[in-house]
Amino acid sequence: MSDTELKPVLSPEGWELLNSLPPYDAASSAALNARLRKEGWDPSTVAAALTQSQLRAEARPKFGDAAARMLLTREGLQQSTRRSAAARHAARVRDGAEHVIDLGCGLGGDAMAFAGAGLKVTAVDADETTAAAATMNLLPFPEASVLHAEAQDALREADPAAALWLDPARRDARSRLWDPEDFSPPLSFVADLAATGVPMGVKLGPGMPHDLIPAGCEAEWVSVDGELVEVVLWFNGLARTGVRRAATALSDRDAERSVTELTSSSDFGEGVHPEAAGRDGLTGVLWEPDPAVIRAGLVAELAESLGAVLLDEHIAYICGPVDHAPSNLAPMTHGYRVLEVRPFKPKALRRWAADEGVTSLEIKKRGVDVVPEQLRSQLLAGRHRSASPVHRVLVITRVGNERLVAIVEPLGRGAGRR
Repeated sequence: MSDTELKPVLSPEGWELLNSLPPYDAASSAALNARLRKEGWDPSTVAAALTQSQLRAEARPKFGDAAARMLLTREGLQQSTRRSAAARHAARVRDGAEHVIDLGCGLGGDAMAFAGAGLKVTAVDADETTAAAATMNLLPFPEASVLHAEAQDALREADPAAALWLDPARRDARSRLWDPEDFSPPLSFVADLAATGVPMGVKLGPGMPHDLIPAGCEAEWVSVDGELVEVVLWFNGLARTGVRRAATALSDRDAERSVTELTSSSDFGEGVHPEAAGRDGLTGVLWEPDPAVIRAGLVAELAESLGAVLLDEHIAYICGPVDHAPSNLAPMTHGYRVLEVRPFKPKALRRWAADEGVTSLEIKKRGVDVVPEQLRSQLLAGRHRSASPVHRVLVITRVGNERLVAIVEPLGRGAGRR
């Protein structure tokens, strides 16, 4: 983390200036900058304070009211955990420990959630400026402390009863890192820690290949409002008995912060293997699984729970006769009533769009080499806005060796996640 981003506002004067600023307004920021400099404020302090003010405004969706008192960096904000996911982490850790050591705490997003859940928190970061920012962000939590130290040094003095939380850095100064041994700390370090029996959670990117997931842990893929955000590996006392794979759908949109889960005790590539129904199965209601379900390899398990069938063993669309998902699974699906199925032929679809007077299209696809934006332009070429807009939804998919298009309509609210 660059000292120039935060150091000016870590001084008493800079902190006072930052907290005296009005709510960030892009239109008036240049005038405010000029006024503060005219009043004699150091230009670097003004720049840092205004940057923090802007970042606090951008951080509200992730941190809520707490953003108004936080110190942030743009990179740290992008990598920080969303509130609902952090709350999920805290609930899981609280089930197995009273004290958690957050190794590589960054700006302290997860540490804040841990402390807010009543856990004793020791937040550790090797970067001095980052540790200083985390200290400021954790000030409202007397049960939290921050150490500026290397992870290995912190572990030598660690409470043996504490759980560990790790969020390995997956970027360097130039780009994203893909090899888990290039992470900081590397996955081998995680495996060595897990071998000691310590209760531990490790947050990783959701694209982590299944064959790199260590044996003996629970792998939980998490989505927030339909967007896949992470996979968490839970080890030892924080892993649930009988759960190897899990998909968890969270929501920031409802006041209750709903949590919906689908789990399996089977390892990757094992579990339910139903026979694919093929083209004949593309009828009734088409269900689009949540991305957490897909990454966890639980599409067949979801189909079984819905009384639905797979169309193709390699395609994550399922179909069934019912027009609603059970309430305990509704947030894990989008449902569409199938109106018509035809071969995927763009010229024929363009004629169909003209005959139907279609003015706007939503195009969804799996297993086919189609760019929805380009196809939409092709199908609606020459169409003009009319007094009576006509919107349609197309689902294009491969089933076996066939490329098919289903004309569908979304189910009403309550039938699946909307």
